[in-house]
Amino acid sequence: MKIALGPLQYYWSRIDTMQFYESVTHTPVDIVYLGETVCSRRRELRLPDWLEIADMLANAGKQVVLSTQVLIESGNDLSILRKIVDNGRYMVEANDMGAVHCLDGQPFIAGPYLNIYSTPTLDILAGLGARRWVMPLEMGAEGLESMQQGRPAGIETEVFAYGRMPLAFSARCFTARNRNIPKDNCQYVCMDHPDGLLLETRESQPFLVLNGIQTQSALVYTLLNEISAMQDMQVDVVRISPQSQYTSNVIELYHEVINKRLNPTDAFDQLQHLMPAAPCNGYWHGRPGLELQVA
Repeated sequence: MKIALGPLQYYWSRIDTMQFYESVTHTPVDIVYLGETVCSRRRELRLPDWLEIADMLANAGKQVVLSTQVLIESGNDLSILRKIVDNGRYMVEANDMGAVHCLDGQPFIAGPYLNIYSTPTLDILAGLGARRWVMPLEMGAEGLESMQQGRPAGIETEVFAYGRMPLAFSARCFTARNRNIPKDNCQYVCMDHPDGLLLETRESQPFLVLNGIQTQSALVYTLLNEISAMQDMQVDVVRISPQSQYTSNVIELYHEVINKRLNPTDAFDQLQHLMPAAPCNGYWHGRPGLELQVA
């Protein structure tokens, strides 16, 4: 089982982003997804910058994948998508069917936002060039087991196993709306919230996290205790989503559990001190997502 670092979902400064990925070169992560998947207005790094980071990671022995934007809203977004598809150096994670169309038969990763819930859908995407698929976050263990039994030959399975869950995307920017400013003059306020903007209920309970046009879970999805079950199901890759602090420590804990050098219960106890919020895993168990099931 390999470890993947998912694309950065938040908007950090150029120097913070560069330093973060330099630190990733020293971790036991196997695969790194790069690129802006949330909002095209986040321009601290352009495609040449992402390719520079990609080369640094590749030279450190990491497999690099370029991720496409989830919500394509303009001709400029489409132009950037085509440049990513035509990069000629790194495989692409397609996060919408427009990207799949542009790839035109090239090998690619089918991202979680393609919402693959059936083996016939996976068969179609495999025929279009998919080499790995990422399970939708709402799918549970039972659904994954069924997908694994009917999985086409030659295609790998990846599971989102740590991080705040991306739940929805909108044409509107809720982080800008929180400041009463329009999206087109957002002043890049996302950068003020390196792990997103927490939204609480009237009872002061964590509810959601606003991340520009993306809405995330307030709690942190973690499947650290399910590593053994996923290995039994022949899951090939587990994905960890970047956070502003302790990402390298999180990667190390997953690496130790995967290689059976650390008890999952002890690792989970350590993990909770590294998380920006409380853990959850309800979807995996077929329960409401914010629940936590502990064996």
